[in-house]
Amino acid sequence: MKRNVVIATIAAAALIGGGTATALAVSGDEEAPAKKSNVQVSNDDTGRDDDTDVNDTDDNDADDNDADDKAEDKADAAEDRAAKDNGEDAEDKAENAADAKVAQVDAADAIKAALKNTKGTAVSADLDDEGTKHVWDVDILTNGGAWHSVQVDPATGKVVGSHVDRDEDGDDAAETAQIRAALKGSSVTAAEAAEAGAAKGTVTSVDLDEESTDKAWEVDTTAANGTGSDWRVNPDSGKITADRSND
Repeated sequence: MKRNVVIATIAAAALIGGGTATALAVSGDEEAPAKKSNVQVSNDDTGRDDDTDVNDTDDNDADDNDADDKAEDKADAAEDRAAKDNGEDAEDKAENAADAKVAQVDAADAIKAALKNTKGTAVSADLDDEGTKHVWDVDILTNGGAWHSVQVDPATGKVVGSHVDRDEDGDDAAETAQIRAALKGSSVTAAEAAEAGAAKGTVTSVDLDEESTDKAWEVDTTAANGTGSDWRVNPDSGKITADRSND
């Protein structure tokens, strides 16, 4: 009788605890072999995993993020294709690659070095081949309205020359007014435009497009294989997009 009570009690405990019970029969001092109960209890009435929630959106969020990343990558790839200069031949690409390799000091740093030498606003920077060597030629508009051309060594970042540009054709005043108007309210400098372009390749030129209706910094870059690309950097947001003016 006592043995039956023990088994019944353990079986009931198994039902309450939600598991499989193992009953031990005890009679006096003798030990009986363990006997497994056939009572099986599921975790819940439906048999579903408690961790599974039909309203759980984590997986959906991950899928959405992946889709957004893929769409962004696709858009970036399209911009890269649109920015490429498809008119270059093998000789052009070889020359571009050689020029870009010379620019150990990037455009942004060359502009900063030029501005330390001559105070004002940098309006353009070009990696020029002057005979036997390359230099960064940075045009700076001073607060007084004078134009200075500052040359920076692309290997060392040192200023190697500076001179005042003369108004030989008599249109500096009109051009200066147009440039000042384009720069008014702009929050992106020439150096920052160059930094934005550096994400696309080696920057070889930065110039302010003050004549178009959508004012922008024009940035030319060169890939490692010499392929050139043309970009536009918004002077307010800094967003870089392909220059489609040649499309």
